[in-house]
Amino acid sequence: MSITSPDRSPSSRVDLDEIDKAIIRELQVDGRMPYSQLAPLVGLSEAATRQRVNRLTERGVVSIVAVTDPIALGYGYQAMLGINVESDITATAEKLSQINELEYVVITTGRHDILAEVVCTDAEHLLEVIDTRIRSVSGVRNVETLTYLRIVKQSYDWGTM
Repeated sequence: MSITSPDRSPSSRVDLDEIDKAIIRELQVDGRMPYSQLAPLVGLSEAATRQRVNRLTERGVVSIVAVTDPIALGYGYQAMLGINVESDITATAEKLSQINELEYVVITTGRHDILAEVVCTDAEHLLEVIDTRIRSVSGVRNVETLTYLRIVKQSYDWGTM
C-alpha cells in the first residue's frame, strides 16, 4: 500500500482540536480499537467518535494501516538513498516511486535532489535494486547509499504534538 498526499501546501493544513489529537493519540496506540472503547477515552459518544474518525480519514489527516517490521518479514537490509538527477526531478521521482522496494521517495533540497528509503532482503537484493532498477531510470545521475546499521528511533506520533 502506498500513501501519498497530493496537496501538502500550507493552505492544505487541517486545524485539529484537543479531541482530534486525543483520538489520534489513542489510534496510534491501537488503530483497531473499537469506537465503543475509544469514545470514553476521548470524552465523546460512540457515534460522535465514529464521525470524528471518519472526518479525519476523509481529510487525509490519518490513515489507519498495519505497520510491519521489515526485519521480521525477511527484509533485513535497509538504506537511505541520496539520488541526484540531471533532468526533471518530479518526473524522475514519480518513476522511482514505482519501484516496490522503495518505501519512501521525497524531493528535497540540498546535497541530493531525491531521498528514498529502500528495504531489501540482503546485499545482493540491494545491489540489484540500485544497479538494475534505480540507475536505469531516465534522469538518475548518481546514487549515494547510506546503509542502516541500527534504527534507534522510528516514531509515528507527530500528529499529536
